Amino acid sequence: MTDLSTLAKRLLNRDYELWPKNSVAPNRLGWLDVPKLIASQAKEITSWADGIEQDQVVLLGMGGSSLGPAVLESVLSNYSIHSHKPRPNRRKLNVLDTTDPSTIASTDFENSFMIVSSKSGSTLEVHTLLSYAMSREIGPKRYCAITDPGTELETLASEKGFSKCWINPSDIGGRYSVMSYFGMIPAALIGYDVEELSNLALDCDIEEAVALGHDMGTQALAGRDKVTIQVAKNYSSFGLWVEQIIAESTGKLGKGCIPVPTTLSESGEDRLHVNIELTKPSDLANQFYRWELATPIAGHVLQIDPFDEPNVAESKHNTNEVLGALPLTQLPTNPPKALGEFLTNNIRQGDYVSIQAYLPFGQDESLEALRTCISQEHNSIAVTAGYGPRFLHSTGQLHKGGPNSIIAIQLVPANSEPVVEIPNYPYDFATLKAAQSIGDFKSLQSHERRVLRIAVEAITEKGDLI
Repeated sequence: MTDLSTLAKRLLNRDYELWPKNSVAPNRLGWLDVPKLIASQAKEITSWADGIEQDQVVLLGMGGSSLGPAVLESVLSNYSIHSHKPRPNRRKLNVLDTTDPSTIASTDFENSFMIVSSKSGSTLEVHTLLSYAMSREIGPKRYCAITDPGTELETLASEKGFSKCWINPSDIGGRYSVMSYFGMIPAALIGYDVEELSNLALDCDIEEAVALGHDMGTQALAGRDKVTIQVAKNYSSFGLWVEQIIAESTGKLGKGCIPVPTTLSESGEDRLHVNIELTKPSDLANQFYRWELATPIAGHVLQIDPFDEPNVAESKHNTNEVLGALPLTQLPTNPPKALGEFLTNNIRQGDYVSIQAYLPFGQDESLEALRTCISQEHNSIAVTAGYGPRFLHSTGQLHKGGPNSIIAIQLVPANSEPVVEIPNYPYDFATLKAAQSIGDFKSLQSHERRVLRIAVEAITEKGDLI
């Protein structure tokens, strides 16, 4: 019988022998202690945030650097609306983690403070978004950067005269970074008490979190690998973050825990159900740290490295290959009516469906309706949904590196998209997004995944494709 207390102590003591030899764990465990660092710097962070004049913020980021802040914003916004309790120093945060031209064109840059967020400092999407933002003639003092030491983004921030460059500890991977500067700088700007968040994270029940992770891994090996995480509707965005940390951490070597965030009660023989109760926005901190502790333990049970992301790098490579052979060679698409037959002919026991929408933001309710319809029509099969290219930096790892139980439904625009040029690049955002969808389609096929590419005009409120 596993001694969970010993397992917890080994994790807290940074025992990287919990994972296979040659794992990247020795340089990826800084998240364990980072809440203490943030708590010690809370006054400095808050003082800096209070000095920002703009009442809204735009964050340019992808993957781990963007999903945590997106959740913090969404939950706080819903809470303020329903509780009628306005926050002091409340600013609106717009997380721009897309290459969709319509979404980018509708973003208000002129009246916003800009956060440029990238661990590597070289993320393609972040650099193209930054190039576009800087063409809008926003003064450098309305920018800050968050990055690792020694990156090209740090150099750029210095050269351009950004108001601040926050240098994050380098031993924290992107998906484990929400309690570091990557999550806490945006949190401070939108009105959270970052000292309170840090302390709530450290109050986490360590052994309970380890037990959760151990159960996830054990159940996955037994065939119950669909980790169905139910939260209340006002906290539904938490699914964005927990989905990426589980999927990107465990989806390797043909193994993995498949996260299915939902606001509904969903059941099935292949499900492990976890109910999350949140009563106020600051409760997120405890849950962030809980799942950061649980997920590497699941990796330990599965005997994989929970800190690398080999297939994320593969998708980036595929995108660059497509962009290197412009003009684009378009892939054939199917009409919406092809979906039903494709699913009927391909679904096997233990499968899940992944809806991959290369569409403008703002269609969350329609995507949820589509997700629910597919599940109900196909014997309560687990269904996930996400925007492309956002998911390429998170759950995309699971889609290619995890078990071959995925049925991928790639949704692309049926009509031409607006031309939004990217200064200093030989392509526009619509071309970049199309290249990302083409590259990922080819990657899924190379891993012998079942994938259908559908051209859609819209998703209705009832979840119908047209």
